[in-house]
Amino acid sequence: MELPAFEAMVRRMSTTIPSEYFDGITEVVVSPRALPHPVRGGIFTLGECIPLPLEDGDPESVQSRVVLYHGSFRALAELDPGFDWEAEAWETLTHELRHHVEWRARRGELESLDRAAEQNFARQDGEPFDPAFHLDGEQVEPGVWHVEGDWFLDFVVADLPSEWRFTWHGRDYQVSLPQDAWLPAFVSIEGVLDPPPGELVVVLRRKPRWRDLLGSRAPWHGVIQVREVGSAT
Repeated sequence: MELPAFEAMVRRMSTTIPSEYFDGITEVVVSPRALPHPVRGGIFTLGECIPLPLEDGDPESVQSRVVLYHGSFRALAELDPGFDWEAEAWETLTHELRHHVEWRARRGELESLDRAAEQNFARQDGEPFDPAFHLDGEQVEPGVWHVEGDWFLDFVVADLPSEWRFTWHGRDYQVSLPQDAWLPAFVSIEGVLDPPPGELVVVLRRKPRWRDLLGSRAPWHGVIQVREVGSAT
């Protein structure tokens, strides 16, 4: 199914859902991009409900943006000849709307997500940021965190390695760290196959220590091209 037809189908589906389920939903949009699973090859995320920052702290005022990824639907349809576009779109849309309703009832979790989003904006703008902010995001897999469209692969190390291997969407990659880098290191990754819509960031950090309470060095942050070293087993 091509993008215009998919968008029309999602709009039509939205009109059949009671309007109260859209309270606080700023928009339902279709993205042409694909969102690959961070670990497993051949698996793609079809949709997301993205909470927007709270303005007054009132959970009843929570707003969200629902995104359906046409590229993910297309990728799965290419893998499965029997893929049912309409059934999967309906299930994805209603699932993401349920996420919004649940978030409105859980203020504490939303505040944590809000803090993580603010710190991520600071990181993107080159401003000081909390080196553990991504741990307040959404944990998708052990060691994998999601904040405002960006994906963080979190690793605890004793010292900064010269090279590091990681897995993204079923493939192994290697990144070389510059000699002038330090811990904690936030490495924005370029060069993976099936990249996420947002940034892919490898985080290398030490296990928290009591003296960190006295203050620690600002995180190192850089962009590095990686190379594939073979498929994950």
